[in-house]
Amino acid sequence: MAKQKLTFQTKSLGIYVHIPFCRSKCQYCDFYSMPRDDKTQEYMDRYVKALEMHIREGGARAPKYEVDTVYFGGGTPSYFGAERLRQVYQCIAKRFNVSKNAEVTLEANPDTVTEKGCKRLIASGFNRISIGVQTNDDATLKVLGRPHTFKQAVKAVNIARDAGFDNVSLDLMFGLPAQTPQMWADALGSIIDLHPDHISCYGLTLNVGTPLYYYRNQAMLPDDDAQAAMYLYAVSTLEAYGYRQYEISNFAKNGRECMHNLKYWLGGEYMSFGPSASSDFAGTRYTFASNLPQYIKAVTTGDAITTECEYVPIKERAGEYIMLRMRTIYGIEREEYEKTFLMPFDPLEQLLKFYGSRGLAKLADGRWYFTPQGMLVSNQLIGQLIEAQTKSTPLSPHRF
Repeated sequence: MAKQKLTFQTKSLGIYVHIPFCRSKCQYCDFYSMPRDDKTQEYMDRYVKALEMHIREGGARAPKYEVDTVYFGGGTPSYFGAERLRQVYQCIAKRFNVSKNAEVTLEANPDTVTEKGCKRLIASGFNRISIGVQTNDDATLKVLGRPHTFKQAVKAVNIARDAGFDNVSLDLMFGLPAQTPQMWADALGSIIDLHPDHISCYGLTLNVGTPLYYYRNQAMLPDDDAQAAMYLYAVSTLEAYGYRQYEISNFAKNGRECMHNLKYWLGGEYMSFGPSASSDFAGTRYTFASNLPQYIKAVTTGDAITTECEYVPIKERAGEYIMLRMRTIYGIEREEYEKTFLMPFDPLEQLLKFYGSRGLAKLADGRWYFTPQGMLVSNQLIGQLIEAQTKSTPLSPHRF
């Protein structure tokens, strides 16, 4: 199958805004967020003002960039409220050169999706919504600490559509406690029946520090082989219904790939705002502290706000090219790699041909990419590719 080659202009920019508020914390979540308490509303209002200050500062650093994607993630942006989201996005539109065709996404939980809120967001310029459904089984949702039912998820999708969102993405998880192959098939079928434009299928990850991690031995989790079978079933089923896999966990109808996330995977530039948010802008990668009060104070007083900040050398970028692009069906290509990084492609191709002989990789239109079976063990394969890269000798620039 021929693969579309996606590239981004040098001066295109994505913007990410982290909304660190949730109605409640899920049992598996290790993202930085704050569950509701008696100070939540006060912090939300202070956070809007801090974001506006920080966005003004960021816009002054990017006068030659055009913003073509904006993504509000969390946490639960929909819990933050449509009016606050509108305020923040209007500040972005005022301080940055935002394309009239920009993809503007918010993440939402079903229990916080309202008709009034969606209409206000549409009127403000939002055009894509990503709703965290996770499963159609209410008992499992309760075990996961999700604050909604599947009936609410169906209602949320209908509300979003009726309000005017014509780009709807749904999140689904597999490998859940006590989940059987039939339960997974039912969940996948229920999501397909909602006719989303985009579906994300994530395997449950047990992160140290989360409640689910500590009772994992009692959670009756499917084993690795069962999870692998669930994943491959999802790939084949979604393809049959017109959802093309374009990244390890992501599937889309034609033209509905998440352009913001593709920036991460294909090496585009992005600037982020909010505690714990990371940026890759003007050759430098930096991350803000995972502490909301500290973030607000630093923005308003001018104190140091980053916990990490580094210029990324070209050889490290070459490793990221492999690591990120091999997560996608766009893969890697000889001329692009060698001209960009002055590193030989031959050591990589030797491994890729070996993977191909085992059904783990394919070559199409000059680009190597993993098959679904390869995606299952991609961490291991990518590690081997990067090891081969680090042992290779750089090419002479005179070659080109």
